[in-house]
Amino acid sequence: MAVQNGKDLLVKIDLTGDGNFQTVAGLRATRVSFNAESVDVTSLESGGGWRELLGGAGVKSAAISGSGIFRDAASDARARQIFFDGEVPDFQVVIPDFGTVEGPFQVTAIEYAGTHDGEATYEMALASAGQLTFTAA
Repeated sequence: MAVQNGKDLLVKIDLTGDGNFQTVAGLRATRVSFNAESVDVTSLESGGGWRELLGGAGVKSAAISGSGIFRDAASDARARQIFFDGEVPDFQVVIPDFGTVEGPFQVTAIEYAGTHDGEATYEMALASAGQLTFTAA
């Protein structure tokens, strides 16, 4: 796999609930993480005293965070609506040369900032809120 441009990692939001995904406007930096809790099943009978984990068990989760410049676009308005209404719509995360992750996410934080001599910026955090699907590139 070749080196990828960071700008090609996209976070898209379902604007209307019918699969009409649009890239979240103004993002400059994006981070995606996937996690799986482990379930320890170690006992006195574990070979050599080594820890044993139960495969396929535990809770999986994903988190997305991003920051950028405030544009007041349709995707910004939708993100605000999702946060204040407590919705968990579908999002897409396009990871270049890897694939696309899609599923429900909750907007857990939105922060806005700005200085008197600079642009208005925002930060947004999302947490997975259901089963995600992965489609390889």
